[in-house]
Amino acid sequence: MLAGPFLCLSLHTDLRVPASFSPPATSETVAIRVGRVILRPGEELADGTILIERGVIVAIGKDLSIPQGARVIEGAVACAGFVDPWSGLGLDPASAADLGTSHATRTVDALDPWHLPAERREALLAGVTAARVQAGRSSAFAGIGALVRTSEAAETDVVLEDACLAGSVGISRSGRAPDVFDRIAEVDRLVGALDKGRRYRESQLEFRDELEKWMKAILEKTAELEKDFKKAKKDREKEEKEAKEKGKEFKEKKYKEDKKPRKVRPDPDDEVLARAVEGEIPLVVEVHRASEIRRLLEKTESFDRLRLVIAGGTEALPFAAELVERSIPVILWPAPMGSPRADEYQAHDPALPGELARAGVQVLIGSGGGGESRELRFIAALSVGHGMERAAALAAITTLPAQVFDAGARLGVLERGHSGDVLVFDGDPLDSSANLRFVISRGGVVVQ
Repeated sequence: MLAGPFLCLSLHTDLRVPASFSPPATSETVAIRVGRVILRPGEELADGTILIERGVIVAIGKDLSIPQGARVIEGAVACAGFVDPWSGLGLDPASAADLGTSHATRTVDALDPWHLPAERREALLAGVTAARVQAGRSSAFAGIGALVRTSEAAETDVVLEDACLAGSVGISRSGRAPDVFDRIAEVDRLVGALDKGRRYRESQLEFRDELEKWMKAILEKTAELEKDFKKAKKDREKEEKEAKEKGKEFKEKKYKEDKKPRKVRPDPDDEVLARAVEGEIPLVVEVHRASEIRRLLEKTESFDRLRLVIAGGTEALPFAAELVERSIPVILWPAPMGSPRADEYQAHDPALPGELARAGVQVLIGSGGGGESRELRFIAALSVGHGMERAAALAAITTLPAQVFDAGARLGVLERGHSGDVLVFDGDPLDSSANLRFVISRGGVVVQ
């Protein structure tokens, strides 16, 4: 549990599991009528109805016809389910803190549905319907993160198996805080690995190109031989006869085929790095100090397709303009007090999310990589209390995490065709005094 302001905010919510908690019944038709529908931060509908069938939003509007037998839910405000972009739900401590992970390590393989299920249940009670989890969160190369649902009926339901490739730079490991030279060296090693992945992909593309040319040449030669078969047969018979008349040995002319190109030797680590370099999955790097942030931005500038995401970013504000120019999102954990990683967070300013957002940076808010996803709403509310605009704070825990981790077509907004993950409040979602009355996950009412 976080200390200071977080402890005070936590007093507003009851984290005990109520008797009415139940797994989602996705076959149920649900109609949600509220005075204010937050379709997405900054876009709302007054006096609207949300209709969910078979776990998917099928209609949103005014005066919708409600099917007979549908469950009707009423409240003041509805918004999309929260998405925690920096969580450790479902991971045992050994997997979460593993320093031996590599680029190809898959977090989904470490997910344990039976490890502290109460933490995931509490997160769901707090409105967090999905979370990005990451094994080896302090490892230099943490591997492939997973975006998972938090509902009990979906303990092993991975929304996006390959949510991102992750790593960290300058983070205290095994109780030792790296000095500034080690920090810069870690950035260089990370960039060196990315360059290796780029060369690996270039070799793959070169092999494919050479293989295509080789196959084309083989087909052309085959067609040529078939076309001249009769003539070649007569010439062969003539040469064989002449050799026999002269008492010489007849030697068959052999067709020499061009050597087939050699396939690139598969390497799981390089394959994942290549995917990141090509922008197929985002690369999340936890980094805090200005020196290594500067180095990271400089060294990755040549990777045109790389989708870099900074996590932590304690001293990221001086680089806001470049972050905006390069469309680099920042995942923040505004935890100025009670952080278990004081070395990295001792200078963390709770006003940073608002300052970066006002500068135009895409700001995501997470719970810091542990099991405190239940605090996500109140961490966002704390950022609002320190100057962040309410719409920006709500986007930081809904639309932006979904978009950054390639789930924007399913999560983060209330829209037809999206997953039926809806929260119903009796006040504004980021007002700590407002009660969360209903949590709907994939169309099933799991909290009421």
